[in-house]
Amino acid sequence: MSNSPSSPWALEIKDLYKNFGKTEIIRGINLQIKQGERVAIIGPNGAGKSTLFNLISGRLENTRGEILLNGSRIDGLKPFEINRKGLARSFQITHIFPKLSVFENLRCAMLWSKGYRYSFWHFLAELDDLNDEVEDLMERIRLDKKRDLLAMNLTYAEQRALEIGVTIAGGANVILLDEPTAGMSKSETTRFIRLIKQVTEGKTLLAVEHDMGVVFELADKIAVVVYGEVIAFDTPQAIRANTIVQEAYLGVSTDQAH
Repeated sequence: MSNSPSSPWALEIKDLYKNFGKTEIIRGINLQIKQGERVAIIGPNGAGKSTLFNLISGRLENTRGEILLNGSRIDGLKPFEINRKGLARSFQITHIFPKLSVFENLRCAMLWSKGYRYSFWHFLAELDDLNDEVEDLMERIRLDKKRDLLAMNLTYAEQRALEIGVTIAGGANVILLDEPTAGMSKSETTRFIRLIKQVTEGKTLLAVEHDMGVVFELADKIAVVVYGEVIAFDTPQAIRANTIVQEAYLGVSTDQAH
């Protein structure tokens, strides 16, 4: 789905609030993310990052405010409706079919976007165009040599790569990644950052990530969330030098900051 001519934003969040009872978790967040931009969301534990992701992807309903995807409102829609409009999300805990092969996981994820929805009369093995695209995606996420291996038998890093593949298989142009490198070794993280850059090229990326090395390597811009508010949204270089961020998030005073 292409951007609305009246909106240059792939994802736009306007004055977003989320209350749980009398407790405000998200307090008036505003964000505007351009098409093809990579944005990292950082902040201390309890800042509201996961709640914000759940609001954007439709797993929670907002208290007030608006969320627009490619110029169209998506707040109030169900997760599968948002997905069909062009937004896909991966989770902190891997969500794949453990007893299906790598190939079968990716093919299942791609079926809807290719128009094979409730067509029970199609034999999957005969869908040459679809199967070719799955093979291509499998090579891009570097799991082509594990084609027929059950997902449950992949290493942790390979399972995360498969989930990235599943996330982009539906053709979404806005991708949400929830702590994509959590639990990985340093070498795995380095390879995974490279993979994310390659497979999301040209797409809009929004990622929650605690590893600041990953954040500065991956993001075009960084949104700093503290107590449910965005206190800064800028380039990695500007965020690194921002004294408000240093004091509120990094936990250092201005005279200690490097």
